[in-house]
Amino acid sequence: MEYDAVIIGAGACGLMCAAQAGMLGKRTLVIEGNDRVGAKILISGGGRCNFTNLYTSIDNFVSENPHFLHGVFSQWTVEDTCAFFERYGGIQGKEKTLGQLFPSTNKAKDIVAVFSNLLDQTDQDVWLNARAEAFHVEGEVYRIDVDYQGRRRELRAKKVVIASGGLPVAKLGASDFALRVARQLDLNVVRTAPALVPLTVTGNQASWYASLSGNTVFARVWNQRASFEENILFTHWGLSGPAILQISSYWRPGEVFSVDLLPNADIAEQIKAERNSGGKRTIGQLLGDFFSRRLVEALATFLPTDIKIASLSKADAKHVAECIHRFQVKAAGDKGYDKAEVMRGGIATDELNPKTLEVKKFPGLYFGGEAVDITGWLGGYNFQWAWSAGYAIAQDL
Repeated sequence: MEYDAVIIGAGACGLMCAAQAGMLGKRTLVIEGNDRVGAKILISGGGRCNFTNLYTSIDNFVSENPHFLHGVFSQWTVEDTCAFFERYGGIQGKEKTLGQLFPSTNKAKDIVAVFSNLLDQTDQDVWLNARAEAFHVEGEVYRIDVDYQGRRRELRAKKVVIASGGLPVAKLGASDFALRVARQLDLNVVRTAPALVPLTVTGNQASWYASLSGNTVFARVWNQRASFEENILFTHWGLSGPAILQISSYWRPGEVFSVDLLPNADIAEQIKAERNSGGKRTIGQLLGDFFSRRLVEALATFLPTDIKIASLSKADAKHVAECIHRFQVKAAGDKGYDKAEVMRGGIATDELNPKTLEVKKFPGLYFGGEAVDITGWLGGYNFQWAWSAGYAIAQDL
């Protein structure tokens, strides 16, 4: 009770919340299951940390109610994020592609250091190797049972922030604590699933994908819900790469999605041009202008690659165009939470105050970050949501 709030989770949301609370003169206790803060931040972007995206909008998020984000993003913007890291860490954002901002130092540890320094300067307490195990409502006070370095401790607080993340990644201390508490309190939880995750292919076509393992192709991947143009990567178990991770957030088991293997050219027009110049080359030779030899050889499974273009029938030409521009993929599943960047679903936004993220039915209890039904695209969007959520919560502590 000596703290203004207890914050469960020292990830992006929890750290921002503690730092902002400290700057407002509040005192918090941060509980973290790992032996260091910001574990997931440190490995993000290959250790470089894509900490926000210049083009962040509610359109870049999957949720049953993405408009919920207006209340949070209006308080803490991308510009605020950039100014924060520059002011407190001397970190300038460096754009890579598609608005993705990385620290100018290219080191995720510099992002974490900003928070470590601020928490120290504002006298916030952090318990490492501390796992919240149970949660109780005792009148107007919340009790949290914590295993702190092997010893059981009981914490009581009038304000509790649960920013303990989602189910990815077990080796980084993934926890279902937020979901367990939500269900215990009879809050609505949107069905969860791995998101931004590689997809697997089994059955008759499994060996075809495996034969292309390591090949990368710039492609457009789409279904009835979304469309992305980025690289896809063939693997020995299916498909990965940025475009696949993106579409996975919109994919459901049993569904087929489409891949345009050549989004920046029209293969029908290429065939027509070849015909006009004599059509002496084969379909395989034409495809070799755009794809690796291994991919051309693999496409021979579906296409008449040995036929000279001059001899190609209209039906075959149409089939080639259909295969290249609307290649159909029926994934069997995904690689699960251990390979997922984030979790889709979580605590329903209609349970939370859209400005403060306080649970409507339980004053003083807040949820933020990945545990909430807000899932960003690949490219820094999830970090922006976490920073904004942490700031918004801190204003109400």
